[in-house]
Amino acid sequence: MVVFHKLQRVSVLVDVQNLYYSGKHLYNSKVNFKAVLKEAVKGRGLIRAIAYVIRADVKEENNFFDALEMMGYEIKAKDLQVFYGGAKKGDWDIGIAMDAIELAPKTDTIVIVSGDGDFVALVEHLKRGMGCRVEAMAFGRSASSMLKEAVDMFSDMDKDKKKYLIPSSYRNNSSQSRTTSTTKAISKTPTRAVSAVQKK
Repeated sequence: MVVFHKLQRVSVLVDVQNLYYSGKHLYNSKVNFKAVLKEAVKGRGLIRAIAYVIRADVKEENNFFDALEMMGYEIKAKDLQVFYGGAKKGDWDIGIAMDAIELAPKTDTIVIVSGDGDFVALVEHLKRGMGCRVEAMAFGRSASSMLKEAVDMFSDMDKDKKKYLIPSSYRNNSSQSRTTSTTKAISKTPTRAVSAVQKK
């Protein structure tokens, strides 16, 4: 059993779209980001908790962003990119990597809340080049096996899914759930969580 020292400094970086879409496609449910933050910290000293989101110019999305702030997250947002022909793009991979590297000297552990295999190179750099412990959290079924192997510890949210899913919205894969305004807001933003669900 891993023992976590309360004086250990932790920074939590959450790829909101990746986690949201994993919860939606695996369980047709919304993620409990408050429970995610609590588990990521594990009683240690929190330095920063950053939630990376994509703005899609949808009215209801502001309610979701406000809720994240109330939970203790610092919000970093960027606009959805729409290219000629209708293609859309919205991801925070480079931004998350830059923040992780900047936070590393002031942090003992970086927790990346994402299952995206694109973070493997970042994880290796933080561990070998900067001496940080690196952990990851995600729904294991939609997480990259390479990412799981690269980190010092991987927390599989599938093992206690009810803890990380909002009870009122929890459904099994075969059922249908009503879409709330928050769900509508986020679902209009693209993610690589599904396509990269993933790079195993």
